[in-house]
Amino acid sequence: MDVIITIFTLIVLLLSIIIHEIAHGSVAFYLGDPTARDAGRLTLNPLPHLDMFGSIIVPGFLFLITGGAGPIFGWTKPVPINPYNFRDQKWGTLKVSIAGPLVNFLIAIIFSLIIRFLVLPLAIGRLFVIIILYNFAWGLFNLLPIPPLDGYHILFALLPEKLRDVKVFLRKYSFLLLVLFIYFGSGIIYYGAKSLYYFFSG
Repeated sequence: MDVIITIFTLIVLLLSIIIHEIAHGSVAFYLGDPTARDAGRLTLNPLPHLDMFGSIIVPGFLFLITGGAGPIFGWTKPVPINPYNFRDQKWGTLKVSIAGPLVNFLIAIIFSLIIRFLVLPLAIGRLFVIIILYNFAWGLFNLLPIPPLDGYHILFALLPEKLRDVKVFLRKYSFLLLVLFIYFGSGIIYYGAKSLYYFFSG
């Protein structure tokens, strides 16, 4: 059973990230940018999305060193987007950026409500909890205001231009900030995901 749970977790992680990226590309396409569609990225087929390092090496390494117990995370190739094609030049980037986390939250909330209002077999419920936690966690993680995460684009679509120095700082030290957060702050994301799960599932 543990092997099944581990395999299911890896599949959920990959699909959650792919759906997140498809949401970005779909909203961009709706706003007039066909770049993601033309690149063949508006598909659930994992092959066009896979990044050798982020989709295979990192999750595989974490799987080996944790014995499958996690946490296991990774990423896919970002969906290509050209914001100059947007019909809405003022808010287009904000709409595209927020679409990814929003779809992850929506998936997690739907499965949480199923658990809340339906009586499920224990095994099915356990699988649903994995879907919920990973989608809440991925949505929360992407809201961090650190490049290249969505939270960075959302923040600076809302903040005035006079804070340009903050933007430059975050870009300059983005890799270091991400590493530090993953090392020291990943527990915050997990706690937030669990709290949202308990809130919506009752």
